[in-house]
Amino acid sequence: MPKLIVRNTTVHDIEALVRLQREVYPSIPAWQYDRVAHQIELFPEGQFVAFYDDKLVGCASSLVIQWDEWSEPHTWDEITAKGTFDTHDTAGYTLYGAEVFVAPLLRGKRLGHALYEARRRVCKTLNLRRVIACGRLPGYHKVADQMPVDLYARKVLWGDITDPVLSFQLREGFRYCGIMKNYLADDQESRGYASLIVWLNPDYDASRPSGLQLAQGATKDLPR
Repeated sequence: MPKLIVRNTTVHDIEALVRLQREVYPSIPAWQYDRVAHQIELFPEGQFVAFYDDKLVGCASSLVIQWDEWSEPHTWDEITAKGTFDTHDTAGYTLYGAEVFVAPLLRGKRLGHALYEARRRVCKTLNLRRVIACGRLPGYHKVADQMPVDLYARKVLWGDITDPVLSFQLREGFRYCGIMKNYLADDQESRGYASLIVWLNPDYDASRPSGLQLAQGATKDLPR
């Protein structure tokens, strides 16, 4: 039986990861090697790849932010600094999911669940308050001429419509919080819209600093 493995991304994975992204999103400009390497350098704990039968078949990338700064409408380019993750803030308590994708032919193999579970695990390990993400609505273009996007999202919540992304995220325990406009302008399937979702860490301890804050403090205390 093929074995599914999820682990942190390394620089040795980048070339295969970029090839997979081109396969999944042929109409969207692919990441560049240096950009992915920079993400790994800034926040290695938040970058994951999935292997199935020893082949790279999925990816999840994330950064930590101060959510108060981004709770107003924002775009993917703004919150991720155009994918560089230069907005990563070790003082924050919110893990922001920037990207998840899996090989098209392996959808249904629970790769997405495994990658989301990896995110939840790092959220708990670092004592972060929540995971926030803005998910595509790839089914919306089929009915965009029939209903506004907020009604589409509500119908997904009610079970009247199945959306490939939002329906999956709801099954993963995320809560729907609203719609972001012009989040990904080039995403024609979603008409540029995205659903704002959140997962709350049940183990979060407000009396303790995050793991990143502790690590930052330890670094400052090192002799120079």
